[in-house]
Amino acid sequence: MPLPVIPDPLVPVTLSTGVTVGMTDSGGDGPVVVFSHGFLMNHTMFAPQVEALRDAYRVVTYDERAHGDAEPQGRWSYWDMADDVLAILDHLGVKRAVLAGMSQGGFLSMRAALRAPERVRALILIDTQAGTEDPEVLPLFEAMTADWEANGPAQGTLDYAATAILGPGADEEAWKRLWASRPNHYAAPAAHPLLTREDITDRLGEIGCTTLVVHGEADASIPIERAQVLVDRIPNARPLVLIAGAGHASNLTHPQDANPPIRAFLDSLAE
Repeated sequence: MPLPVIPDPLVPVTLSTGVTVGMTDSGGDGPVVVFSHGFLMNHTMFAPQVEALRDAYRVVTYDERAHGDAEPQGRWSYWDMADDVLAILDHLGVKRAVLAGMSQGGFLSMRAALRAPERVRALILIDTQAGTEDPEVLPLFEAMTADWEANGPAQGTLDYAATAILGPGADEEAWKRLWASRPNHYAAPAAHPLLTREDITDRLGEIGCTTLVVHGEADASIPIERAQVLVDRIPNARPLVLIAGAGHASNLTHPQDANPPIRAFLDSLAE
C-alpha cells in the first residue's frame, strides 16, 4: 500500500493557540469529524476514512505539532494539543464535532473531551489508551529520541518504528523515507508529550459522550486489554471493535474492516 493521498489541499492555519498546522477540509454541510493522527504519522494516514466518509460528513484532518509541516515551538503536553483541536473547531466556526484519534490522536482527543465536553459530540478512539508508556521501554524511547535529534534516525530506529506503528498491510519503506526526511530537531519536542504524559484512566468516567473504540488484534504497541479499559470505564462506550490481522495503525492498513464500523457509528449518532 503506497502512501495515501487526500484530495483536499493541505492549508497552513495559524490557530488561536499560537501554533500553525497544516489542515485539510472536505467541506460540505454534513456533521464535522476531525481526525488526529498518531506519533510520527501525519494527516495522510486518514485518507481511507476521508474517502469513505466525505459523501455525508465534513471530514477534517491536520498535521499536529512537530509533524508534517507543523514546526515545533518549545515544549507542550497533550492538553496543549487538545487545545489545538478545540482551536481548529473555533477556526471552522463549529460548535461541536466528532473527534477521532489514532494512538497519540486518541490521547489528545480524550483530553479535549475532558477539557470541553460541550464541544465534543462523540469520540472515535483508534488503537489508543488512557495510560502511560511502560516504564521498562521509556529508557529505550528516550535514547532513540536523543540519538535521532543528534544524528538523524538510525536504520534500526526506522525499522522499530515501522514494526511498532504500521504492522501488516502498509508500505513500510515509503513511511520510513518520510520519517527520515523529517528535520532532526523535531524529534525531541514531538516525543516529549508522548514520554511525559500522565495516566488519565481514573478520569475516563468523566467522559460523557458516546464513544467508539477500534483496535487492531495484532497491535504491537498497545495491548487489547488497554482498549478494553476504555470501553469499560467510559460510560457511553460501545462494545470494542477488533480489526482482525491489523496492527497499530488499523485504520490505515485495514480500512476495508475499519471503515464500516466507523461509518455505522457516525450514522447512528443522527438516529
